[in-house]
Amino acid sequence: MTEQESFLRRAMEAHGGAVYRLALCRTQSVPDAEDVYQDVFLRLLNQRDGPAWEPEHLKAWLLRTALNRCADLHRLRLRRPVVPLEEVSETAAAEDGAAELWEAVGRLPEKLRMPVHLYYAEGYTAGEIAALLGVPAATVRTRLHRARQKLKDMLGGCDDGEPISEDDRPYPSAGGT
Repeated sequence: MTEQESFLRRAMEAHGGAVYRLALCRTQSVPDAEDVYQDVFLRLLNQRDGPAWEPEHLKAWLLRTALNRCADLHRLRLRRPVVPLEEVSETAAAEDGAAELWEAVGRLPEKLRMPVHLYYAEGYTAGEIAALLGVPAATVRTRLHRARQKLKDMLGGCDDGEPISEDDRPYPSAGGT
């Protein structure tokens, strides 16, 4: 066992309980607390001068890192709410055709499939998707529109003339209106 590994083991034995309890208190979730615990000790493992730290400095660093990670996780949850897995399976079972729809999405070409997944499953906006994919937002909206058209064809949908979303509204013509 290397010096770094033995240092990490000693730190986990001495301060792991405090890090976990703090994370559990802040996150109110066992899985999130476990993630924070793991992230904190992985960060410690990557510290070059970790083994040279004084014990009180180490404990303070671990607790501050845990608090920071909890805050990061909280900000992430505010931007991207998480649905428990149990609720997802109940919702998916309740929605008729959802499995068929996502199977059809899986058959789309990647350049159409990625924006659909990011927009509908992950909740990103067209602008955010554009930044992620490195393409203009207009291209993302076009790909979403084309993907919807292909999905409609694949699944045998009908065109009732209503736009599917705001992104599908026709652009005003050059002559006005």
